[in-house]
Order: sequence, then C-alpha cells, then structure tokens
Amino acid sequence: MFILSPVRPRHTLAGVVLLGAALVAPTAESQEPPPRTEESTLPPVVVTAPPPVSASSELFIPGRDFELRPQGRPADVMRLIPGLVISQHQGGGKAEQYFLRGFDADHGTDIAIFVDGLPVNLRSHAHGQGYADLHFLIPETVLRLEGVKGPYFVEYGDFATAGAVNFVLRDVVEENYVEAAGGTFATQRYLTLLSPTRDALKTLIAIEYYRSDGPFEHPNGYERLNLLAKAKVSVTEGMDLAVWASYYGASWHGSGEIPARAVRAGLISRFGAIDPNEGGRTQRANLNIDWRWRPDDAQTVTVRGYGSYYTLDLFNNFTFSLNDPENGDGINQRDRRFLGGLDAQYQHQSKPFGVSLLGTAGFQYRIDTPRVVLATSVQRHQLDRTQDVSVIEQSYSLFVKFDLVPLPWLRFVTGARGDIFHYDVSSRVNTTGDDLNGSVTKARPNVKANLILGPWYQTELFANFGTGFHSNDARAVISDPSTPALPTARGYEFGVKTKTLPRVELSATYWVLDLASELVFVGDEGTTEARGASHRAGFEFAMRAKLLDWLIFSGDVTTSRATFDTGAAVPLAPRVTARADLTARLPWGFAASLAMRYLGDRYADEERQQTARGYTLFDFTARYRYKWLEAFVSIENLTNVDSREAQFYFTSRLTGEPAAGVPDIHYTAGSPRSVLGGLALRF
Repeated sequence: MFILSPVRPRHTLAGVVLLGAALVAPTAESQEPPPRTEESTLPPVVVTAPPPVSASSELFIPGRDFELRPQGRPADVMRLIPGLVISQHQGGGKAEQYFLRGFDADHGTDIAIFVDGLPVNLRSHAHGQGYADLHFLIPETVLRLEGVKGPYFVEYGDFATAGAVNFVLRDVVEENYVEAAGGTFATQRYLTLLSPTRDALKTLIAIEYYRSDGPFEHPNGYERLNLLAKAKVSVTEGMDLAVWASYYGASWHGSGEIPARAVRAGLISRFGAIDPNEGGRTQRANLNIDWRWRPDDAQTVTVRGYGSYYTLDLFNNFTFSLNDPENGDGINQRDRRFLGGLDAQYQHQSKPFGVSLLGTAGFQYRIDTPRVVLATSVQRHQLDRTQDVSVIEQSYSLFVKFDLVPLPWLRFVTGARGDIFHYDVSSRVNTTGDDLNGSVTKARPNVKANLILGPWYQTELFANFGTGFHSNDARAVISDPSTPALPTARGYEFGVKTKTLPRVELSATYWVLDLASELVFVGDEGTTEARGASHRAGFEFAMRAKLLDWLIFSGDVTTSRATFDTGAAVPLAPRVTARADLTARLPWGFAASLAMRYLGDRYADEERQQTARGYTLFDFTARYRYKWLEAFVSIENLTNVDSREAQFYFTSRLTGEPAAGVPDIHYTAGSPRSVLGGLALRF
C-alpha cells in the first residue's frame, strides 16, 4: 500500500491562504444593479429552530456563542458543554483527554463525537479505545453544536455512555473571510473561508494553517494543515444532496508527563522534559455524503455515507527507565486504517386517534480495518515490535424510535436499538502471551425512554432512562472470549428547564449512571486491564441570562461522584467543575468576552491518597470590526496561574533511582499567560 506522509507545511503557506481569497473576489463589472420595477418579490426567509429537547441536559450551542474564540481549537467549543473538561498532554497534536459525568473517558472511550454524522472515535486504536482526534475540524466552519448526555438517545450507539456530541457544519459563510494571527510562543494561524456560490448551489472552502512552539524548553514545533471543501445542492424540490471532503496533516514534539518529584528536586523546570523525543505525525482524510428526500410533509428519508483514511505514528515514554534501564522505555504506536459506513433513517409523521406521532426507523453499518503496531523505540527509532495486529471490525445496528404527544403538556419518546459486532483479528507479532488470532460475534439490545411534562409557566420537567454501551478493543475480545465486549451502561436522569424569570434560562439535572465493566485495553502495554463495575451520580446546574440587550452571562456548575463497586475511587474523575462567561456585544462593532473555568481537586488513585491538583483559569477575548476590517486579541490564563493539564499517578524510574521505581504524580504543565492577536478581512 502506498501511504502518503503527513504534510509538513512551511511559513510560505500563509501566502497561499491569503491569495486564495482572490479566487472569488467579485469585480466591479460583475456587480450590475438589478433593473428597477414597480413591484418586486422578496426572496423567502427561512427561519430554523432546534427541535424540542428530550432531557434537561440536552443542548444546542449556536456558532455565535463561540465565534469570539480565535485560537482555532475545537476543544474551546466543547468546553461550553456543562461538566465537560478537556486536557491536552502532548504538544497539541495528540487527541485530547476528555472528562464528563465522572468519567475519565481517556481519548474518547465514553464520549461519542461526530462531525455532520461522521464518527470521529476510532475503534481498536493503537493508543486507546475510542481515540477521538478532532483537530481536523476548523471551528469557524461549525454552524452549531448538538450535545446530549447519558445513554437515552436511540440514534447513538457505541461510546455514547457519558454523552454524545455532533458538530453541524455550515453550508456557506455569509461573508468571505481571510485571517492572519500571531502571538506568544511563535504561534501563527492563517485562515481562509470562501463561499464562491450561495444560491441553488451552496459551496464552502476552508483552509487553515497553524503553528506553535508552546511554552516548553524543547519546542513543540506543532504544525497543522486543514483543508475542507463542501457543496450542497437541491436536486429537486424536496431532495437535497450535500458532499464534503477534508484533509488534515500534523506533526509535533511533546514534553510528555513529567514526574512532580523531578520538578521539586530542581532536575527540570515545569516546562522541561525527561525525554524530549515524544510526539508524532498524523493525517486523516474524510469524505461525507448526505442525501435527504422529503416525498411529502409527512415523510423524510436520509442516507449518509462516509469514509476515512487515517494514519498515526506516536512516540511516548511514560516510565523513562523502569523497564529497560539501558535503552529507556520509549514506545512507538502506529495505526493505519480505512473506515467507512452507512447511516439510513426513515421518519413518518402521523396522527393516529388524534395523537401526534413521529416514528423513526434506522439502520447503521460501520467497518474499521486498522493495522496497529506497538514497538519499543529510542529517539524515534524502532527497536523491537511488541505487537503487530490487523483487525477487521464491523457493526450492524437497527433502531426504532417513537415520539408521541398525546396531550399538549405530555410528550413521550421511547425506542429500542440492537447492535451486532463482528471481530476478526490476525496477529503478525505478539509478545504479550495472549492468542490474538480468531473471530467472534457479539450482540446486545438497548432500550430508551424519555418523559417530558409541560410547559407550565414556561417550565418543563424531564425524566429519562436508557441503556447503552461502549465497545471494547478487538484484541481484548479475542484474547479472552469471556470478555464483556459491549458492557452495559444504565442511566437515569431527572431535571427541569425553565424560563420563568424574564430574560433568564435555567436548568437543573440529577443523574445516575452505572457501568457493568470498565475493562480497558492498555495500548501502551498491549494488554487488558479489568477495572470492574462502577457507579456514578451527580448534579448539574446551568443558566443563561440576558442582563442587558448587549450583555449576556452564562455559566454552569457540576458535581459528580464516581466509585467502583468495591468502594474504591475512579481515578481522575472530576468531582466539581464550573464555568462562567460574560459577553458584551456593542452595536458599533465591538465584542468582548471574559471567561472562567474551574476544575476542582480530584483523586488520582483508587485509595484516595493522591490528589490531581485542580485550577481556576480566566481567558479574555475581544474583537472590533470597522466596515470590512476586523481586529481581534485573545489572552489565555489572564492571571498567569501555575496550572497542570493532564495528570496521572503511576510508577516511573529516573536515573539513579531504585530498580522498582517511584510512584508519583506525573503531569503536563498548563500554558502560562499567552496572547494571540491578528487581523481579518471580510468581503
């Protein structure tokens, strides 16, 4: 197979991005005024609104809520979801670590993430189950974010235990946009958004280049290139076809997680590294086709097909010289795969016996074909392969959903879902002692029920129940046939949403979530780790208030408690989180936002003896537009807090330490105060 190397763009790409604007710049001769008539017909105005929610924790975040943030990170958008915490711990190129509802969801094991329905999570991944690298998404292309929590929604299957997130992309931009930005740590960002056509044929072209060295003593040298092209057309009245393709390539270095004892002893600074050879290269190409047909007002048929090609070369050194004092414990994880799938749905609206009923039937198919390699390495040179495994993993899913409104104040949404997984694994190299050759088929049903009462006095009450699952790595399933390949997650939720107070929206939720098994495939070791059943519960409170016509406050507070059935704590599970944002939008073109995010201290080990330190961070952004010119500035970590991003408690060994190593907190330092500013043209 011929494999493209990730693109390694250089600074000259800035000129390409900026010159791309000329492709669609109108000329004066092409702008002839329309002839005057006595009467004229205005074009139709289409007003869209989000569908009615089925849970108090369900939310729709419009693009306007995150358009002020100029850093170009999809993570900044996801942080607007109450209780969702994101950490980055390798130079910006590696997938983020996600935390939600008492889950350390690692890189995506218990949060299903989609872009226009295309799944981001990768099954049986070289680094971790459900690995979800979202860096191929350009935030400015997002129209809105749809977020749900818990296993209550029949459309979502694998990984949708703590929640699911879908980014809906724009069809066009109302104004073409060219941006150049720069800031602290040699950070540069160049962005172009173009819509050559906006009528019957809607088109969108987006180009992004980003580079940053980060605050570390060994520069990250993180480079990212993103390309997106989208087209949408109305084939006939009632029939639409949308197609988009994207390419993402990145390379980086990372300082990894450093032991706290090394910083305390003065061996390194908090921005230093024990092994500066960590980092990697990655690329992902996507194709997404969405066909939608409405034969009449009562019926809708949607068919989505998608495909991706993905590669990753990842270098890590977690334990330094614990296992191999001579060469060190560096590892190389490689993943090469194609994935593809089909998602078809049929909706029918009817009124049997005068009761409004919206019925949905759906079928989903997905195939992943990863070849995953785990090897030891020194200075990014491979020594020996620990594993070299090829996987063909397929899933078939059927679901039905019924949305009934028997009374104006009563709505009931229920459904059932069945999933069948087929695993086929063949091993070229395997030194772990497990048999990684064979095939197996696993299946499971799930049920969902959501009750909505109201509105009374602009207040709705919600009660939700559902079962769901996350799939386990194919290697774990094949090595031990008794493994729960699709462990059950059972959730309950009770909540309220209200707009009783003028200009204020409030929501409150209490939730419970039980997981039958937290068996995890540890890609860093090539083995499985059984963690047993677990129980989680917590509260969420969110509000949005329009203080003045030009001033909006939003914020949320969440609490959670996560324990194994043995009574031990779930390490790193968030206990308290909070977020607040004060945004001003003045009519003369100025907008600014002051945001706060808080993560409380957490248990870093099951015995509750070690603490993962929390933080309180403030960020400020401002934009000013005058006619076609826009200026912006962003200041992160405004108060320059000494914070920690990703944190773990495990045993490692530095030179001169005992052969058994030393258990310690290992962390990646959070970024100090940093500034990014730039200019943009709109035309």
